[in-house]
Amino acid sequence: MPQFPRSSPSDAAIPPVSVALWRRWWRKQSPSRQDRFIALGPLFAVMLFLAAVVAAFGYLRLEEIDREQQAVTRDVEYAQQRLRLRLLERQEQLMRIGRDVSNSEIDTEEFVIQAEALVNQYPELMAVSWIDSKRRIKASYVSPSANATELRPVGEQLKVGETDGTYELARDLRQPVYSRPLVVQDTRRYNAVSLQLQVPLDDQGKFAGVIMGEYSVDGLLRFGIPTEITAKYAVALVDDKETVLAGILPPPRKGAAQLLPWTDGAAKHEIPVSPVGNGLLIRAEGYRASQGAVGSGFFWLVSALSALTVWMLLGNWRHTRRRVQAQEALQTETHFRRAMENSMLTGMRALDMQGRITYVNPAFCQMTGLNEDELVGCTAPFPHWPDSELDTLMARLDDELQGRTPPGGFEVRVKRKNGNTFDARMYVSPLIDPHGQQTGWMTSMTDITEPKRIREELTASYERFTTVLEGLDAAVSVAPLGSEELLFANKLYRAWFDGLVCGHVSLIAQAGMPAAAPSDDALDAVDGMAGFPTDALTDAQTANAEIFVPELAKWLEVRSRYLTWVDGRLAQMVIATDITPRRHAEEQAAQQNERAQTASRLITMGEMASSVAHELNQPLTAINNYCNGMVSRIKAGQISNEDLLGALEKTSKQAWRAGQIIQRIRAFVKRSEPNRALADVSVLVSNAMELADIELRRHHVRLSHYIAARLPGILVDRILIEQVLINLMKNAAESIAHSARPTAQRNVELRVVPKLIQAQSVVEFSVLDSGRGLSPEVMERLFEAFYSTKAEGMGIGLKLCRSIVESHQGRLEAMNIYNGGEVVGCRFTFWIPVTPLISPAVAATNTIAGDGTGAPADISSNP
Repeated sequence: MPQFPRSSPSDAAIPPVSVALWRRWWRKQSPSRQDRFIALGPLFAVMLFLAAVVAAFGYLRLEEIDREQQAVTRDVEYAQQRLRLRLLERQEQLMRIGRDVSNSEIDTEEFVIQAEALVNQYPELMAVSWIDSKRRIKASYVSPSANATELRPVGEQLKVGETDGTYELARDLRQPVYSRPLVVQDTRRYNAVSLQLQVPLDDQGKFAGVIMGEYSVDGLLRFGIPTEITAKYAVALVDDKETVLAGILPPPRKGAAQLLPWTDGAAKHEIPVSPVGNGLLIRAEGYRASQGAVGSGFFWLVSALSALTVWMLLGNWRHTRRRVQAQEALQTETHFRRAMENSMLTGMRALDMQGRITYVNPAFCQMTGLNEDELVGCTAPFPHWPDSELDTLMARLDDELQGRTPPGGFEVRVKRKNGNTFDARMYVSPLIDPHGQQTGWMTSMTDITEPKRIREELTASYERFTTVLEGLDAAVSVAPLGSEELLFANKLYRAWFDGLVCGHVSLIAQAGMPAAAPSDDALDAVDGMAGFPTDALTDAQTANAEIFVPELAKWLEVRSRYLTWVDGRLAQMVIATDITPRRHAEEQAAQQNERAQTASRLITMGEMASSVAHELNQPLTAINNYCNGMVSRIKAGQISNEDLLGALEKTSKQAWRAGQIIQRIRAFVKRSEPNRALADVSVLVSNAMELADIELRRHHVRLSHYIAARLPGILVDRILIEQVLINLMKNAAESIAHSARPTAQRNVELRVVPKLIQAQSVVEFSVLDSGRGLSPEVMERLFEAFYSTKAEGMGIGLKLCRSIVESHQGRLEAMNIYNGGEVVGCRFTFWIPVTPLISPAVAATNTIAGDGTGAPADISSNP
């Protein structure tokens, strides 16, 4: 062994202070450690050089292999898609023939003609047969190039194993089914491989047989795989047992290239052919020449030189390692065993073949409260066995010594030294000596008292939770997205829908809530949403909807939200509550509200009866005077035709005026169904003013108005809006009359203008009077039901007006008009949006909710 110099070989590259420290540290090292450093330095350098060379060669080779593998994978997937499309086209054509057969649109002769055209057009299709429900051949056409064994005479019955079970599967599933590749024995040439497609026939819901198409697997390869793929790769169709059905694959690589670690052959890839399944795979392997030993000469040269250098240094390194190997191994083993025994929480107990305890670890002693001297050497019954279970534990020990313990372990009761017991699970494995002979049994014991208690508490908690859900008066169901599996359903759901998932799906569909349809992955029990983030869905708010279920004759409020199920799948929970009584109450409230509005109009016209009578008296008096005058002048012979014609025209005009007044009143008080239509604001206001002006003249109040030009049309119930305007103008006149204003100050103004409120185009109606205004107490309770300041008022007139306006998505407000600090009048304002934000049906519901009086009201009452 060469002696290490007093100074390190690298002293020249280290500063003086560092050199002194280095020498001091080196002298403190033992000779063995110095020898190890001397040997490991060159060895490490050589190994690093070898690693760099191998890494360079390996990286380049792996990059090349990866490119080749990506290319072959892409091409094989393209070929599989072409083959899949070709199979699906043939399948669709056979299904079209099957539909014609099921509908009795073709007979056997026409079937043979279509089958012959199909077989002759597509050479991979060898035969098409019509088979009835009793497995008999009704009609068949076989390609002239097919094997003789594939000929199927009419009337012949299929054998049981001839279709590989696909006939029965198609009959049960009622959908097209592909068979596994079938080998057809042919004594003339070779064993041909065919593929069968069974398309079921349906006769008014009954199974009527199949249309069986037989493909040549070799034809599928020749005509289904693109030529550019077969030119680049060795392509073959194989089954799931790696048997080559069509095509050829290159033989395994031989020669010196096998010596290289990375020469694992050319790139290859295989993929199942859809829709056949895993029974038929397309495999492609690239044509690639071997590199050979000569092409890798540089690698072998570097490897040989490096190996020689390493071998020369191994002798210098091996004897140094051997000097400390035995001592370090002994110390390591001793420390490892001691650390393992002291750190384990699982109790370990060793038994010999006679059932005597030969070893226990500290954890076992700590569990039982017994020390090692009290346990080692004991035979059954052991001191940690409970007295009440000696027979059971003796039987367990006998099974343990005979090797009859279950792989999953078994539960036992263990007694501590203080008399307490706990639950434990034991696992048993044999002890084998270096000669391969069994010397006993090793038993591991784990305290399961706490896990068992937690499991029992979880079970009790689940039972309580299930009891609560079963007692709910709402149907609760949970189902995963994209699947037809029902994960949970409570008692009411099972009573309504018989525990079927169709009820869950129907509720979601009727409520208009999103739910993915079952996909191919879902049918294969694969979660198609696995790996996607679901926090945004599960944290979303609950979606509500009210639907009517004809099957149950009930109105249901459906609430839905997403949640993550216990197995990690994204699921959708639906809670359906019966709201039929509430809907009936709302419908009754709507009817009562409509009756209240009609009664209010009648009451209004009743209060205006004297004014209407006075208004009608004028044209009727004029008609009477004209008629009496004409009668007198006719009797006296003092009237000409021109005078008579003028008098009749004036009489007709007065009669038309009286008719218009009656027609307006009749249209106003007539009961009708709510009817919203696009109304002209000018016409609507004019009609209301004609009726209200009668009452205003009775109170000696002058009505002025301003209607903006080119007002947009609004979608309203014309009668209801006229009712609101008449009521507000009538209340304004009564307020002026009660305030005893002089004639010059008895004014009511109606203004109709367009506005923009809350970024929404509206039409604003304002009624301004010159009365005394509203006190703060009255203003606070202005729209409160059954509150009125008039002795004869019912106190619901303004309440109904507000409900009507809000049902049109508008708002009614009131405020006093001030002149300095004096109240000189009051202004009632309401607006209607030009374009409603919600549907009329929802607005009607809001109207019902806003007014639940249930009785006819006096709409004309004003505080």
